[in-house]
Amino acid sequence: MKGISLLVLLFLYVTLLHSQAQSDSASVRVMFYNTENLFDTRDDSTKDDNEFLPAGLRRWNQTRYRKKISAVYKTIMAAGDWRPPAIVGLCEVENRKVLEDLVAGTYLSNYGYGIIHEDSPDSRGIDVALIFRKDLVKIREFRSWIPSADKVRDFRSRSVLYARCELYQDTIHLIINHWPSRRGGVLSGESLRYDIAEMVRSAADSINGISSGQAKIIIMGDFNCTPDDPVIKELTRTEVVKSGLHLINLTRPGNPPATGTYKYMGTWELLDQIIVSSPLLNSNSGLFTVPGNFRVFNTEFLLGNDLSYPGPATFSTYKGYSYRGGFSDHLPVLLDLVVR
Repeated sequence: MKGISLLVLLFLYVTLLHSQAQSDSASVRVMFYNTENLFDTRDDSTKDDNEFLPAGLRRWNQTRYRKKISAVYKTIMAAGDWRPPAIVGLCEVENRKVLEDLVAGTYLSNYGYGIIHEDSPDSRGIDVALIFRKDLVKIREFRSWIPSADKVRDFRSRSVLYARCELYQDTIHLIINHWPSRRGGVLSGESLRYDIAEMVRSAADSINGISSGQAKIIIMGDFNCTPDDPVIKELTRTEVVKSGLHLINLTRPGNPPATGTYKYMGTWELLDQIIVSSPLLNSNSGLFTVPGNFRVFNTEFLLGNDLSYPGPATFSTYKGYSYRGGFSDHLPVLLDLVVR
């Protein structure tokens, strides 16, 4: 009997390990991170990158650049609980070279990340990008979008990056954003944000129509406005539309000490958000998620003392033009997908 009991216990143990391995392999972490000016040290004569040169106002040199690359890498690793996320959307990256230095020049090289990057018309030369684990994710197509010339003449902001991905025999449509800044006041760039929101909404409706109303879409990024802003409400409007697509903003305040992703004049704001289509919440097969799978990644090492207001703030690379050597002025956001 003892022999049989030991065999049963061994069988249960092996089954538990196998079940755990299946559970681990059937979850997908998605991340978005505003890296705060991930520039290299070379001059791009076609862009206004003079601040981030060795002789520029920020004295941006190789030592600072390598420390910045290391900071972004450490954040990505920690956000995946030391198993880096399958999908990472990034913004404020200067070019493909900085992405190559990130995925090939750090420990991330052990995970075989691929890169999706398109140069945008932004006057400073900063772009949105996607890195993805090639062992888990297959990119079937990608392209960048800007508002039509009929809507916006001489567009000089960040383009929106679209990628159709296949993972775990399912399809996810990613739309990665970095909307125009509110620098100069809340109304600054508002009209352009509306134009981009209209473009993204129209594209999502089209994707859903092609997918027979079952498109699993993730819209993520730094929207430079909060979830209750009218332009975000316009993007996620719930009235019946031709495609029948419903978009749900999963973004909610994080837990103290940092309840948002960006701190402005002592107040935490949720500028970095993740919005999903209803099929991703209601799916009976393949990948799905629930609202509780979203979170702000506000781990302690990304925070420091607020130099001007009570409480903590992001441990940023710069405070104005003063070099701090931190991580970013934004916190990342995460979303876990599970295979049903």
